[in-house]
Amino acid sequence: MVRIGYTMMTEQAGPRELVAHVVGAEEAGFDFSVTSDHYFPWLASQGHAPNAWAVLGAAAQATSRIPLMTFVTCPTTRYHPVVVAQQAATVQLLSQGRFRLGLGSGENLNEHVVGRGWPGVSVRLEMLEEAVFLIRALLDGELVTHHGTHYDVEHARLWDVPEPPPPIGIAVSGEHSCRLAGQLADMVIATEPRRELLEEFDRHGGAGKPRIGQLPVCYDTDHDAAVERAHEQFRWFGLGWPVNSELPHDAAFASASAFVTKDDVAKAIPCGSDTDRFVEAVRAYTEAGFTEVALVQIGGDQQAPYLDWAGRELLPALRTL
Repeated sequence: MVRIGYTMMTEQAGPRELVAHVVGAEEAGFDFSVTSDHYFPWLASQGHAPNAWAVLGAAAQATSRIPLMTFVTCPTTRYHPVVVAQQAATVQLLSQGRFRLGLGSGENLNEHVVGRGWPGVSVRLEMLEEAVFLIRALLDGELVTHHGTHYDVEHARLWDVPEPPPPIGIAVSGEHSCRLAGQLADMVIATEPRRELLEEFDRHGGAGKPRIGQLPVCYDTDHDAAVERAHEQFRWFGLGWPVNSELPHDAAFASASAFVTKDDVAKAIPCGSDTDRFVEAVRAYTEAGFTEVALVQIGGDQQAPYLDWAGRELLPALRTL
């Protein structure tokens, strides 16, 4: 049976609201939760970008059952890997073992703010590989001194080491990232139901490990209102990772998605309240081989009705997959 997750979307709600939302998701019966980790929203209409790690700390204290996860953190530019290791260890301890660390090679949208430039994709993946090596060593309690291609670490150790350490997932979009995930990660993360990504992950050592997807949805009893909201806030979604990872700010995303129509959005994102439509969208992930799917309800002020509906209708329907 597929596990269904709830997404704390930091781009569309403030920190107190996000914590309240994940409490509601736990009460509604979601199997796990994830949070984005952004410095910018994709579009100004989303309107938020609080610090994900502070939100996770609060969520760890406000909930008691639901697992937490970054989806995903870039540990290469805006954060140094040793800082990510300390953050992950702390949230794992606060949540009493409910945390998973999702990592990825990042987006220019968030990483440009520290003024280090945005390297090409092959360099970004090299940086990610080195970062994962450092994070694992620190989470294992090692004393680390390291002078590598991209990072220097001098006499670093974690003084509060969780047991067990949080599992690490790596987000994938192509062959190189799938190889890294298969070799280095405890699970794989993707935002498209592409079977070939999972097959490549398996070829490089990922067989039998969890595979986690993510799907935007837009529940509303008014179908047209749902489509309108999805278009206003999520029309960038179909641009694809090669584009999304390179655009530098929200205005660029607005320009790149200017010609995406409401019909385009309605075809790609389940909108309205037809449970069957939502189930079929999740089925695309399960048939591709995903074991977990995190849903994103579009609209920061639309979480309460969505959570109520999900608990009553959507989650029971998805349990049949």
